[in-house]
Amino acid sequence: MRRIRLEDTTGGWFTGNFTPSILKSENFEVCIKRYKSGEREPRHYQLLASEITVIISGTARMGSELLGENDVILLEPLEEYDFEALSDVVLVAVKSPSLPDDKRLSE
Repeated sequence: MRRIRLEDTTGGWFTGNFTPSILKSENFEVCIKRYKSGEREPRHYQLLASEITVIISGTARMGSELLGENDVILLEPLEEYDFEALSDVVLVAVKSPSLPDDKRLSE
């Protein structure tokens, strides 16, 4: 049995083609992220990876979509979006494939 703690990961990413990772995989990467109300991420996109995001709790805006508990979205490669936590938010994200240098900030 292996064990790590989320606070010892990079931004909550705990599985993927990076270190630290509890399970190294080129096929996918997984994270659990927590945001405080008002936290934001700038507009960005993935060159090649698709990302599934599940809102576990709270409300958020991703791009033009308002999301709440149990909403699941799929972001395709090159699809631009920004993120704003409208309340405290917990989410799970899965990206495939695991390409750690795939994220690009929008201009």
